[in-house]
Amino acid sequence: MSSPPVARTPRLPSLAPAGPSAPAPAVPPGIRLPRLLLRATATASAVLGLAQTVLAGSFLNGHYEALRAHELAAMALGCLLLAQLAVAALVRRGGGAGGARGPWWPLGATALLLAALGAQMGTGYERAVGVHVTLGVLLVSGLLLGLVGAWRPAPVPALSPSPSPDTEPVAEAPAESESGAESGSGTGTGDGGSGRLPRPTGAGADAVEVTP
Repeated sequence: MSSPPVARTPRLPSLAPAGPSAPAPAVPPGIRLPRLLLRATATASAVLGLAQTVLAGSFLNGHYEALRAHELAAMALGCLLLAQLAVAALVRRGGGAGGARGPWWPLGATALLLAALGAQMGTGYERAVGVHVTLGVLLVSGLLLGLVGAWRPAPVPALSPSPSPDTEPVAEAPAESESGAESGSGTGTGDGGSGRLPRPTGAGADAVEVTP
């Protein structure tokens, strides 16, 4: 009686030194340009926001001429955020991987920063110093968060993995035969696997009663 075939095991990969790794896919120009513009505007906005804190501190320290520079810097920041809003719309339109739509957060964050800057300038002209300082802290924090988000790496289209040639498909173990001979070989009783002892034959067979 032939034994069942043994399942084949996968071939181990060779221990030869691997070749040079493939270079990372480059970001397409359609994604790179809006991202670069977003990084430029976000960096300039963050620098102006930090400059506003310096000018405000200088005014509170008694240098009253810094108030005019503080006002001009706020207007410049508003113009810069308007330009960043247009750039964020370009990123949303086609700044994603594979030509898909880009992330929505630059557009929403820039619009929120513009609204906060308008409220900041209004409280400054109304001399509401407590609200003005609180909004200023939140505005600068939002500008810095936008700077971090703009400088994050842009997603690139993922490459489909190719099957490795070193692995072979594993053969499935054959199903057990339903014949009585193969079933009996597993139990060793020779009676089809029922588990009962055979009835003795020959002399004295009628005097002995074998029970299972």
